[in-house]
Amino acid sequence: MRFGGTTALAGVDLTVARGERVAVVGASGAGKSTLLGVLDGTVTPSAGKVLVHGTDPGSVRGRELRRLRGRTGTVRQHLELPGQLRVVHNVNAGRLGSWSVSRAAWSLLRPQGTAEVAAALHRLGLADRMYERTDRLSGGQRQRVAVARLLVQRPELVLADEPASALDPALADTVLAVLGELAAERGGALVACLHDPALALRHSDRVVGLDSGRVVLDAAAGSLTVAELERFYGVAR
Repeated sequence: MRFGGTTALAGVDLTVARGERVAVVGASGAGKSTLLGVLDGTVTPSAGKVLVHGTDPGSVRGRELRRLRGRTGTVRQHLELPGQLRVVHNVNAGRLGSWSVSRAAWSLLRPQGTAEVAAALHRLGLADRMYERTDRLSGGQRQRVAVARLLVQRPELVLADEPASALDPALADTVLAVLGELAAERGGALVACLHDPALALRHSDRVVGLDSGRVVLDAAAGSLTVAELERFYGVAR
């Protein structure tokens, strides 16, 4: 995978099975975000082949592509939450792939599915924020709104790019646990890029380490220690 003269991913051979929780670790610029972009179809690889739910995202269009993307939910670092919208609308954006255009438009005037939205926000400690403007929330609260959006989407494959970077340790554990439970509900998988070694080991079955776009570590989480992962970060930098 190349961007101009820069190689973002090289020789990555990776299979994620149903039921797996995979933590992707590595220093900034290691290729973690690019890997998630390839998996959710927003980044087209310049070489090689990618299969998501058994399908090459680059080979489908229209309704089939929307259906494929609906089976994959992503929390990006930049969250993609329009600040002028109220929290309920940003959470309901997780259902746009399954709603008609008319229902989505009507929901902006009279929010639909509010019971499910409220339940998702309650699960993440934001029950009292449903009708607040999103730009009035803290960074950590916005991260949790992005996770609530996935809860109403109910994808099979959950991709998360540093989903707990703005959270305190207790909330970080809550969010990672919720993401793991969400993937398990549909018999799917969780792939999360994490910068905290201890968090990665607590909430994954497998750890994949990237350095300069290459997989240099692929091991069961139970076989690693926090100290070993900390040393990996030291080498990767």
